[in-house]
Formats: sequence, structure tokens, C-alpha cells
Amino acid sequence: MKLGDLMKLAFAVFALTMPLFSWAAADEDTKWQRASNRVWNRVLRTQYFGDQAILESGDLIELTAPYRAEDSAMVPLKITSKIPQSSDKYIQKIIVLIDINPKPYVGEFIFSEYSGRADLAMRVRVNAYSYIRAIAQLNTGELYMHKVFVKASGGCSAPIPADMEAAMKRLGNMKLKVHGDVDGDKPLLAQLMISHPNITGMQMDQVSRLVKPAHFVNRVNIVFNDKPVLTAKTDIAISADPNFRFYFVPREAGILKAEVQDNKGMVFSSSYEFEP
Repeated sequence: MKLGDLMKLAFAVFALTMPLFSWAAADEDTKWQRASNRVWNRVLRTQYFGDQAILESGDLIELTAPYRAEDSAMVPLKITSKIPQSSDKYIQKIIVLIDINPKPYVGEFIFSEYSGRADLAMRVRVNAYSYIRAIAQLNTGELYMHKVFVKASGGCSAPIPADMEAAMKRLGNMKLKVHGDVDGDKPLLAQLMISHPNITGMQMDQVSRLVKPAHFVNRVNIVFNDKPVLTAKTDIAISADPNFRFYFVPREAGILKAEVQDNKGMVFSSSYEFEP
């Protein structure tokens, strides 16, 4: 058989089998999605919400994340609210869960009318193909959920970087930033960056080859002129060097202050003096 005929035959075989490979990949995704939903329906829903009704919709909040994560230990999440934070109606709390993670609980984020918008961005660890869910509770009690499926694996057990000694020297360094200019009573975007290794308790030190004990940020409290903006209870799924983006309403000059605590009882704080 001539070379040209061999190439044509190989191409024909590839063309015939390619749909099978695509179908197999899609079937694998469906298997993980079903497993994720089983965990949610059999365990997580009851554990966190009991028998409360939850409306699955993107009308109140929208969760976005990459379908296939580039780095499973630092998967970017963004939660966008669809209503303003007013005194009459506002998003009081958002719980974020990753179904298939060893610890599905990412965190509970509490907002107030002073937040302006219940938007939030962060980076998380994803340990296996899984749905990520954001469940928002209004101040009137109703629950709304939006979920996305993310393909990632090994995020909670990814090896600790070799420069851990340098990371520990930076432990607790924080920076608050404000982005943009004041425009009436419109919410203003702010950012909190925390230097912390956020060790999960499932990661191996590349130097000692030992699993390091868990050491992670578990409390964040942000206020503006002592009025609550954002309070968070977090767990091991938050990535190393936590980075949160949030909103607040600067109706006057004042101090934006963040206080952070980790599971070993260490407390850190940072402030930003704001002058409209």
C-alpha cells in the first residue's frame, strides 16, 4: 500500500473514532455531575438548609467560574448579585459549597445594606470534578441557588510550595485597596489581599515529605466606620494567599478596616483611610 493510501486510511479511522472519544468524555462528565448532585441531595442540602425551599435560578445571583480550571488550587470564582442592597430587601448571606471536596464548605459570607452590592470574588481549591454552588439568603428568608460545573482535580492536596519558609515570614501581611472613584451613593469596589499559606492539612511538604497540619484563615470581618460591610467564615477550600473583592458604600470619609483570624488563633488587621 502506498504512503498516501496509508495516510488516507489513518485519517478515515481517526474520523470514525473521534465521535466515540467525544462521547466518552461527555459521559465521564455526566457521571461526575450525577455524583455531585447525589452528594448535594443526600447530604449537603439537609446539613446546611434542612427542609427549606431553595429556588435554583440565576435571577438573584450568578456564579461564574472556568469550566476547566488551569490551576485546581487557585480556581477563580465570581458571584454577581442582581439586586441592590437596600434597607428593605438585600442579600443577607451567601454560602459557597463544592460538592466533591473533602470539606465541601468553602465559606459563609454575610452582607449588610452597607455593602451596596452582595458581589464577591475569590479563589478556591477544587479537589475533583464537581458542581460549585452559591446559595443566597435574602433578609426576608428566601433561598436562591446558582451552580456551575468545574473540571479540576487535586486542589486540596496540591504540594506545598518549596518557598514555605519565605511564605511564613510574610504571614499576616495584608493590603486593602479601593478601585475607582466615588460616584454618588454607588457601591465602590474594594480588595483585600492576605498573605497566608492556607494549608489544608492534606498537603505534603516537598522538603520534609511530611503532611503539614492545617493552618488557614477562618474569619474575616470588614467594616467601614464601624458599620458592617462583609463578615466571612471560611475553611480549607480558600486558596493560598486569600484574595477577596467586595463592595462598600463610602457615603463619607472614614476608615475601611479588615480584621482576619486563622484557625491557630492568630489575628491580623489592616486599614485604609478613605477620603471621597
